[in-house]
Amino acid sequence: MPHPNDPKLKSFIPVDPASDFPIQNLPYGVFSTRDGLAPRVGVAIGDYVLDLWQLAQDCRIDVVEQGVFAAPSLNAFMALGPTVWTRTRARISELLRHDHPELRDNETLRKRTLVPMADVALHLPIAVSGYTDFYSSKEHATNVGVMFRGKDNALQPNWLHMPIGYNGRASTVVVSGTKVRRPRGQLKPPTAEVPSFGPCKRLDFELEMGVVIGQASAIGEMLTEKQAEEMIFGFVILNDWSARDIQQWEYVPLGPFQAKAFATSISPWIVTREALEPFRVQGPAQEPQPLEYLRQTRPNNYDMQLDVALRAGVMNEAANICRTNFKYMYWSSVQQLVHHASSGCAMNVGDLLGSGTISGPEEDQRGSLLEISWNGTEPVELPGGVKRTFLEDGDSLVMRGWCQGDGYRVGFGEVEGTITPAG
Repeated sequence: MPHPNDPKLKSFIPVDPASDFPIQNLPYGVFSTRDGLAPRVGVAIGDYVLDLWQLAQDCRIDVVEQGVFAAPSLNAFMALGPTVWTRTRARISELLRHDHPELRDNETLRKRTLVPMADVALHLPIAVSGYTDFYSSKEHATNVGVMFRGKDNALQPNWLHMPIGYNGRASTVVVSGTKVRRPRGQLKPPTAEVPSFGPCKRLDFELEMGVVIGQASAIGEMLTEKQAEEMIFGFVILNDWSARDIQQWEYVPLGPFQAKAFATSISPWIVTREALEPFRVQGPAQEPQPLEYLRQTRPNNYDMQLDVALRAGVMNEAANICRTNFKYMYWSSVQQLVHHASSGCAMNVGDLLGSGTISGPEEDQRGSLLEISWNGTEPVELPGGVKRTFLEDGDSLVMRGWCQGDGYRVGFGEVEGTITPAG
């Protein structure tokens, strides 16, 4: 049987070369339709969703428990482990191949299992057990450090020795398309003597990737590089919305709190680690060499293109404001997970790790408005004479990401969010 990542594979379903969802991808999500059935698990292929619950009902997919695909999240399927993930992906690939007649020539089964993407509603793909956000782009950390501490003190002394992170709020992780209400909080501009309470005035986005943990680890146990890699089920695009003015007042001495707790948006499709395998690359050189438990023996970064488009409320179309690449991350997702568990912290199925803002070395590769507008001092010029330093009510932000193969792309779709007034 051909490997599911074989670039020569073709599906019997026509897929545009520019589509995010060729047969080499097969990302998982949770969807519902107008048929009255509860949300269930599917896989994206071209402009369709393949209903895995229907396939399991017809005994076309062999999993330990058929009910895992009838669930409103992927957690039960992920808990079955990497061997089942690999076997299931290979079987789905086989069923969709252009030269395999089992589904291709069964019109009744095709009608039951292939649902047009335009006819589905997409839901949060996982029940988020816990959410941790990291700070792992050297370019982003340096830019922010220069703004607030000066060029000579941009990186804190610990930054080059370990992935810096904080525990966020799993309860406010939302799926793409969910509107984001402007948060309220304590504000204290430098000119004010005392704080006040009110709507955030410096609302920002952060372009990140989210790592979906598919296997648990025991409390008190550390992870090796190999164990951490095998626990990663896949990746989503993640927008960690940030209230910069609330954060500026609250973050000393314990770091982000309410400024990050109001919403984190993720894309509805989880692209599996296996689908991204052909796009592995070496990350930036790490100097000084990390401590032994954080050292890597293989490339753990990915050549993944990312872009951000902003549509101000008065604009008809979104304008691109950032184009960068996941390969620039100083600390890899595997290192983040190894470090997370290094104290003995137990990891759970459904945990979500945010990569931290992804910025690159060039000005057009900055992954937040804080950097793009340089803390509000250099407004972003948009079509029609519109300017932005931070997000205003009615603004809509769209993030996209993909890995480019030879004649196909492995993509994530998009994560979109529109800002509504604080009320």
